[in-house]
Amino acid sequence: MRTSIHPQRGRNLTIVVAWFATLVTSVAGAEPVPETVRVMSFNMWHGGDAGRQPFEQTVALVKQSRADLVGLQETAGLAPAGQARPDHAARLAQALGWHYLDQGAATGIISRFKIVASTPRKWGAKLELPSGRHVYLFNAHLAHAPYQPYQLLNIPYANAPFLTTADEAIRAAREARGGQVERMLAEVQAIRPEGLPVFITGDFNEPSHLDWTPAAVKANRCPLEVPWPSTKAITAAGFVDAYRTVHPDPVQHPGWTWTPTTKPTDPKDRHDRIDFVFVGGAKVRVKGAMIVGERQDFADTVVTPFPSDHRAVVAEVELLADN
Repeated sequence: MRTSIHPQRGRNLTIVVAWFATLVTSVAGAEPVPETVRVMSFNMWHGGDAGRQPFEQTVALVKQSRADLVGLQETAGLAPAGQARPDHAARLAQALGWHYLDQGAATGIISRFKIVASTPRKWGAKLELPSGRHVYLFNAHLAHAPYQPYQLLNIPYANAPFLTTADEAIRAAREARGGQVERMLAEVQAIRPEGLPVFITGDFNEPSHLDWTPAAVKANRCPLEVPWPSTKAITAAGFVDAYRTVHPDPVQHPGWTWTPTTKPTDPKDRHDRIDFVFVGGAKVRVKGAMIVGERQDFADTVVTPFPSDHRAVVAEVELLADN
C-alpha cells in the first residue's frame, strides 16, 4: 500500500524536524546559563532546643528563607546530663528531604543539592547542582569567648579582662580565633585550583571590620574604630561580604544578627553583625542579601516565634555563564 503526504503537511513536518534537530544541537553544545543559588548562615541555638520552640519553627525558618545551602552552627540539641546530645542538623535535613554533612563540633552543612565530597578536615563540602555545576560551601563556628565587644564595653563575660583600645581588641581576637580562620582558609586555598564558586558561612563571634568604622563611631553605632581581624582575613583571601556588598552603609543598614533576645538599649549586651555569608571564586555575582529574624524592624524575612538567639543571614548569588 502506497502512502502519500500532502505537500503542506510535508513542509510542516520538515520545519518541525529541522527545529528539533537545531534544538538538540543547541542544547548539546550550549554554554551554561546563569543560575541563582541562595546561601544561608544560621546558628540554631543548641539545635533549636534552647529557644523552647517546636522544632517545626526551625524547619519553617529554612523554608521561608528559600535557602538552597545552609551552614549551621550549634547543631547539637540539649539532653540530660550523661546522655548524648541529639544531632538536630541531621533531623533538619531529614525534615526538608535534603543532604547533610556532619562537620563535627556541632556544626554542619545541609543542602537541597547533592554533597559529592568534603575537604579533609570537613571545613567545606563540594556540592553538585542539578545543572551539573559544582560549588563549595565552607562553614565555621569561631570561638565565642573571650568576646571583644563585651571586653571593650566593660560587660562581664567568661571572666575575660576589660580592654580599652582597638589594638588590644585585635590582639585578643586573633588569639581567640586566628588559628581557626587559618585552618579553614588552608582548606579553601587547597581547592582554589578547581576554579569553582566558593561560599563561606559562619557565626564568627566577632564583628566585621566593615561595621566598626569611623562613620559608625560618629553615628554612635560603636565605641571606636576596630579593623576586626577574622573578617579582614577572609576578604584578604579574595572573598566579599555578601551583606555589605548589597548594603554598604553600616549606619543605615546595621544588619544585626546578634541578638533577637535582648533590646538594643540593654546595657548588659551589645548588638552586632557576627554571622556572615562570604562569596568568592569563579564567575559569581551577589544579587541580594537579607536578614531572617523575629520582626520587621530588624529583618527582611520574619519568622515568629523565632527559634534562635541569632538572626540568620541569606545571600542570593548568581553563578554567571562561561564566556
